[in-house]
Amino acid sequence: MDPQPSERPQSRATADRMSPAVPHNPRYPGPSTFQESDSLQRSWGCPKDTPEAEPQPCAKVPCYQEKWADVEWASGRQWPGHGREEARGRGPRLPHSPRSPHQWHLGSLGLLYFPKEADPSKLVESQRRRISSHVSTPMKEPPCKKAPQDCVHRDRWGHPTTILLCKSKSSQAALMPKEHKMFMEEAYNAAMCFKMLRDINNSDPLHLKNIIKKFKVMAQGSPHMVMETIHDYFIDNPKISSRHKFRLFQVLSSVIGASDFLEETWKKHFLQLALENMTKATELEEIYQDAASDVLVALCRHCWPEVAQHLETELLTGVFPHRSLFYVMGVLASQEEALNKEDREHWEDLLTQIAAKSVQFLNTDAWSKQLLWALTKPSQTQQEDSPEKAFLFTYYGLILQAEENSTLVRTHLQGLLETSHQWPKQREGIALTLGLAACRHLDDVWAVLDQFGRSKPIKWSLQSFSQKTRGQSTEDLRWKWASSTILLAYGQVAARAKTHILPWVDNILSRMAFYFHYSCWDETLKHSFLEASMMLVGAIHRNEGAHSYEFAQLSGLIECLTVLMEKEPQDTLCTASRQRTIQVISSLCELRPPMDLSRKSRLLAACLHGVFALPLMDTLRKHTCLFLEPPDIQSLYSQTVEALDHMLQRFITQSPTADELHFLLSHLYGWLASEKVQERQRATHTCTTLLKFLNCKLCLHPKEGFRRIGQLVGMLGILCQDTDMTVQCSSLEGVGHLYQILVRQKGEAGQVDSQAPEEFSKPTVDAALLWKAGDQKATPQDLQELVPPPDSIFKLDSSQAIKELMRHLTMAELTDLIWTAIDGLGSASPFRVQAASELLLAVIQQHGTKLETVANVGWGIHLRLSSVRVPQAMENTLHAITLLARDHAPELVAAFLDFSMPLNSHAFRLWRALGAEHSVSRLVLAVLLAWLQERPLPVSTDGSAQPKEKACLRSLAAMNTLHELQFTREFKKAIREAYPQLLLAFLTQVHYVLELGLPMEPQPEQPEQQAQRAAMPSPQSTSLEALKSLLSTTGHWHDFAQLELQGAWVYFTSLCTYPQGVGLLARAMVQSQCRQLKAVLGQLLLLLQSQEARERKAAILVLNEFLYSPSLLEVLPKQAFLTLLAQSLQDASPEVRVSSLQGLGNILFHPEKGGLLRGQLPPFLDGFYQSSEPVLVCIMGIVSDVLHRLGAQGAGSQSLRVALNARSFFDDKRDKIRAAAMALFGDLVATTAGRELGSLRIQVYQSMVPLLLHLKDQCPAVTTQAKFAFYRCAVLLGWGLQHVLFCSLAWEHGLSARHFLWTCLMRSSQEEFSIHLAQALGHLHSCHPHIKTWAALFIGYTICYQPHTVIQRTSDTDMKLLFCTFSGLPLNKSSAVAFEDLKKDPEPSIQEFATRQLSFLRKASARPQQ
Repeated sequence: MDPQPSERPQSRATADRMSPAVPHNPRYPGPSTFQESDSLQRSWGCPKDTPEAEPQPCAKVPCYQEKWADVEWASGRQWPGHGREEARGRGPRLPHSPRSPHQWHLGSLGLLYFPKEADPSKLVESQRRRISSHVSTPMKEPPCKKAPQDCVHRDRWGHPTTILLCKSKSSQAALMPKEHKMFMEEAYNAAMCFKMLRDINNSDPLHLKNIIKKFKVMAQGSPHMVMETIHDYFIDNPKISSRHKFRLFQVLSSVIGASDFLEETWKKHFLQLALENMTKATELEEIYQDAASDVLVALCRHCWPEVAQHLETELLTGVFPHRSLFYVMGVLASQEEALNKEDREHWEDLLTQIAAKSVQFLNTDAWSKQLLWALTKPSQTQQEDSPEKAFLFTYYGLILQAEENSTLVRTHLQGLLETSHQWPKQREGIALTLGLAACRHLDDVWAVLDQFGRSKPIKWSLQSFSQKTRGQSTEDLRWKWASSTILLAYGQVAARAKTHILPWVDNILSRMAFYFHYSCWDETLKHSFLEASMMLVGAIHRNEGAHSYEFAQLSGLIECLTVLMEKEPQDTLCTASRQRTIQVISSLCELRPPMDLSRKSRLLAACLHGVFALPLMDTLRKHTCLFLEPPDIQSLYSQTVEALDHMLQRFITQSPTADELHFLLSHLYGWLASEKVQERQRATHTCTTLLKFLNCKLCLHPKEGFRRIGQLVGMLGILCQDTDMTVQCSSLEGVGHLYQILVRQKGEAGQVDSQAPEEFSKPTVDAALLWKAGDQKATPQDLQELVPPPDSIFKLDSSQAIKELMRHLTMAELTDLIWTAIDGLGSASPFRVQAASELLLAVIQQHGTKLETVANVGWGIHLRLSSVRVPQAMENTLHAITLLARDHAPELVAAFLDFSMPLNSHAFRLWRALGAEHSVSRLVLAVLLAWLQERPLPVSTDGSAQPKEKACLRSLAAMNTLHELQFTREFKKAIREAYPQLLLAFLTQVHYVLELGLPMEPQPEQPEQQAQRAAMPSPQSTSLEALKSLLSTTGHWHDFAQLELQGAWVYFTSLCTYPQGVGLLARAMVQSQCRQLKAVLGQLLLLLQSQEARERKAAILVLNEFLYSPSLLEVLPKQAFLTLLAQSLQDASPEVRVSSLQGLGNILFHPEKGGLLRGQLPPFLDGFYQSSEPVLVCIMGIVSDVLHRLGAQGAGSQSLRVALNARSFFDDKRDKIRAAAMALFGDLVATTAGRELGSLRIQVYQSMVPLLLHLKDQCPAVTTQAKFAFYRCAVLLGWGLQHVLFCSLAWEHGLSARHFLWTCLMRSSQEEFSIHLAQALGHLHSCHPHIKTWAALFIGYTICYQPHTVIQRTSDTDMKLLFCTFSGLPLNKSSAVAFEDLKKDPEPSIQEFATRQLSFLRKASARPQQ
C-alpha cells in the first residue's frame, strides 16, 4: 500500500538519517520529477557522470538498506520498517527484524516491491547468476535461501505481477560500490523487461510498437539479459493466453532481428520455441502461427544452416507441408534483409534444389490437389499480401520449370488458368507461375496462353465487358479480369524467358494491344498492362541484341500507352500510373523502328498534359484525405516529373539534333504560356531541366546548326517577367543554359566562361522561401536548380541576359523571337502582355534595322493589338512600330494598307505610330501618295477597261488612310507641307472612284448590308470627304466654305458634273486668294505631263480657273502658259483638249474682251423685265457668267445696276427666280472683292436683312443661295468671326445660330439700324409664313436686346408704325389695308409675339412723354 503524500517526506528524511555518509543518488529523482524515459536512458548505458560514494565497510549492511530506501522513496513507497507498513507488519523489516532482510519491494514504475505470485527461487537464482557474472570470483557467494512466501495466487488476468530480487548477506557485504552500481542497473533493466513483458498483453498497438522499440534498444546494450528475461518469462508462465504469446513472439522476433549476435543457447531455445508454435492451432488462427514463424525468419540471420535444413526436410517429406512453412519461405523470398548476401545465394540454390526434388510430387494426386487448393483458397481478405501464397506460386512455377514432361506442364498450367481471376494477388501469382515455367517451356506456355485466350470464358468476358452490353443480369467476376491475368502472364513470360524472348516480342505486343483495346477498361486492366509493359521492356533491354532488332508491333504498344495516358484523371494523382507509363515510353524510344512524328507528337502532348494539367498540391491532397493510407502526393508528383524529364532527355539523346530539340520544345510552348501559375511553374521547370541537361551533357553535335531557337528565347524572356518568382528564377536559369549552348554550337566557345555549367552554388534562403510559397514544395534538389551557376551570364538580370543572348541570334531566329513576342501580346495575362511588349521593343531597338519580312511583323502586331489592355504595353508596342518605320516605312505602309479599309481604332493607332517622328511622317505620306496614284481599272475578259465594283484596294485604302490621318497631330505638319500634291491627288482620286462606278450609299432594302456599310463608308463618299477634310484641316476653310455654302460638293458625285465641281473649287481658291495657290500651280504644271488622263484632266480644269488669279504671272510668264495650253490641244483626252481651248480664250490672253463683255451687259439687264421665268433665270445666269469672265477687270459702273436688279427679285414669289437673283448678287459681290465698293456698299447693307430672312425660305435652293450670298457679303464687309459665321450658316439651325447671325449683323451695321428694322417690318407681311416668323423673331431680338437703340434711332413715324402693326389699329386706310392684324395671325407663335411686343412698345412710347 502506498504511503500518503504527507508521509513521503518523512520516509525520505528517515532514509537520509540512516545513511548520512552516502549522498542522494541523482539517478533516482523524487516523485515529482521521476520519468520512465530517464530511467531507461540510465539503464541502457547512459548513466550520469556523478562521483561514486566512498566504499563503506562490509560489516555495514545498512548501505544497501539506504540505497533501497532511496529507490523506495523515489517510487512513491516507504522502506520496510518505516511508517504504516512497519506498523501493520505487512512488509519486511530492517536487518534486526525477524523477517528476512533480503527481500525488497519494487514500485509501480518497475522498481522493487513484495513478491506475490511469481516463484521467487527462480528469479533469485536468475538474478544471482546475472549479477555474479560481473563480480570477481572471491566475491561470489553461494545462492541465498528462499524467502518465505505467505501467499501465491494469480490475478484475474492470470499474469505474474511481482518480481523478487534476493541477495545473501555475504554477497551484499562483499559487493563494492562499483559492483553495486552494476547490480542495480542489471536489476533495474531486468525488472523493466519483466514488467513490459507482463504488460504487453493489455497494450494498444501504438504502445506495443513503443515497447518493441524499447526492447530493440535494450537488446543492443544487454542482449544476454533481454534474451534471458524473455526465455525465463516463457518458461515461468506456460499458461499465458495465446494473445499474450502472440505479442511475445512479436517482441522476440524484433529483438532477434535487431541483434547482431546470438548465443548458441538462445538459438536452440528459440528455434525450438518457434517450431513448436508454428503449427499450433489457437483461437488466433493464422496470425499466431505467422508470429511464431517470424521468430524462425529472424533466426535465419543467426543460424541459417539449421533453419535451411529444417525447411528442406519438411518440404520434401512427400506430405504437403503446413502453411506456416510456406509462410517462412515466402517471407525469406520477399524480404532481402532476412538473409545476408552469402545466405541469400545459398537460399536461391536451395530453392532450386527443393523445386527439382519436388517434381516427383506433381504425379501425386493428393499433393497436387492440396497445392491447387492452397493456391486458390480464399484468405480473410484477398487484398492483403499473403507470403505463403506468393511463395506457393513461385514454388509451383519452379517445379513446373524443372519438369521435363511438356504434357504435364500444359495440364497443370491449364488447370491453374481455370481458377478464379477475381483477386489481384491471384492474378499476379498465376502470371508468375506461367513466367517461371516459360524459362524452359516457352512454347508450351505460349500455347496454353493462346488456347486460354480463345476459350469461351475469355471471349464472353471480352464481349460482355469491353463492348459494355447491358443485357446481363449478373456478372461472373471469376472471369471479368482474366484478360489482366493474361497481360501479366505475357509480361512474366518476357521477363523470365531472357535471351529467347526477342523473336516472341512482336507476338507478345500484338496480344497485349488486343487485350488492352478490347477488355473492360478499369484500374485493374491499366495496372496489369503497365506491369506487363514494364516487364516486357525490361526484358528487351536486358538482351544485348535488342537495339539491332526491329519490332514491327512497337507502334501498337505506343498507341496503347498514349490512350492510357489520355485516360488518366486530370484532377487526381493517387497512383504511380503516370510515372510508370512515362518510364515505359522512355525505354521504348531506344528501340527500332523510331516513332513517327505524328504518333510521337500525340504521345508527348498526352504526357505533358497528364503532368502539367494537374491541380495544385493542396487540391491533390484533398482528393486523398479519405484514404486509409493516403499516398505521399509530393513524392509521387516529384517522381512523375522526374520521369517526364528523363523521357525528354532520352528523346534528345537518341536524336541529338536541333530539329528534335525544336520538336520537343514546341510541345512545351503552350504550357509555358498557360494562364495558370502552377502549369507555368511545371513547364518552366521541365524546360530548364532539359536545357541544363543539354548544357551539361553536350548532347548536341557541335556541327549541328542550332536553328529555330528564337521562339524559345522569346518564351523564356517573357517568363523572366512572370509574376511568380519561381517561374522567374527558373526561366532566368534556362536563359543562362541556353546562352551557353548557343555560343558553343555556333563556334564561340571562347566566350563561355570556364566555369563548368553543372557546378552550382548552395541554395539560398530566398530560393527556399520562393519554392515554399509556390506550388512545388521545396526539396534540396529543386532548390539547387533554382540557384544560377556562377557563370557571367547568370549574374545578369533578365533584360541584360536576353539582350546578350540576342547578340548571337541569326536574322531568322530574331524573326522567330519577334513573332513570339507578338503572340504574347494576345495573352489574357497582363504581366505577359507587358513582358511581350518590352521584349518586342528591345529586339527592335537592337536589331530593327536588319529585320526582314517587316510587313508580316506589322500584320501580326495589328492582329494582336486589339487584345492589348495594358496602357504601358500598348505604348511599348506602338513605339516599336515607330522605330521600325525609320528603316522600313514603305514595307509597313504597304502592310498597313491591307487592313485599313475600313480603318478601325487599332489600325489608326498604328498609323499614328508610323508618323510619330516628323521625318518619318513625311516619308509615310509620300508612300501613301504613291499607292494612291496606283489606280488600275479592272480589266474584262476582252481586254477593255470595265469599271466594276472590284477596284484596286491599295489605292482605295490609301485614300481612306489619308482621309483619317488629316485629323492626327502626328501628320498635321506633313499634310500641310504636302497640300498641293494631296489636293490634286484627291481631285484625281474622286474622278477615279467615279470611273469605278461604285455605289454612293447602300441600298435601303438591305438592313444587314446597311450595318456593314455603316462601318465601311463607300469609296465615293470617302474620296469626297478626304477632299473636304484636306481643305478644312489645312487652314483653307475659306475655300471649303464657298463650296459648302453653295452646295458645290454635289458636282463631285458624277463624271458629268465633275469639271464644274473642280472649277468651283479652283475659283474659290482664286477668290479667297489662297496662300498655296502658287505651290498648287507648280504641282499641276507637273501633273499636266502625267501618263494618266484623269490627272491631266484635273490639272487643266484647275489651271483654267487659276488664269483669273493676279498671282499667276508670278510663277510663269504669260507666254509659257500659252505654250502649255497649246500643247494640251494635242492631248489624247478630248476633255483635256476642250478645257485647253477654253483656257486659251481667257481674258488674260485677250484683254480687249473686257470691253466687249461689259458692252453686252445693258441688253441683258433690260431683259430682267421679262415675265417668263425660264428666260429670266437664263438671263441672270448669263450675267453671272459675264461677271466671272471679266475677272479682275470687273463690271465697272454697271455693278450698281446689276445689284439693284438682282435685289428687286429677292422677294419674288417664284423660287427659281429668287435663287437666281441671290446667286447673281453673290457673284457680283465676289467680283468686287478687293476693289473700292462705293455706292455698291449701300446695296450690300440693304441686302443683308432680306438674305438673312430668306435663310428660312421654304425652297432649299433659295436657302442655299441666301447663305452663300450672305457669307460673301459678310466677307466683303470685313466682319469678324468669319469661321464661326460660316459654321453657323452651314450646319446650325437652332436659336443659337439665329442669335449669332443677328448679333453679327447688329454689331457690324449700327448706322443702318433703322434700315434693317424697316426691312424686317416689311417682311412681317410676307406671303411666306417662315419669312414672316423669321422677321418677327428678328424684330423681337432687336427690341429685347437693344431697346435703347430702338428708342433712340427710331423716329416717331416708325414707332407709330410699329405700334399700329402690333396693335392692329390702322394708322390710316392705306396702312390698314397694307398691314394685317398680327394679333389675329393663324400662327400661335406670331400671336404671342405680337402681344409681348405690343406691351413693350406701349411702355417704351410712354417714357418720352414722362
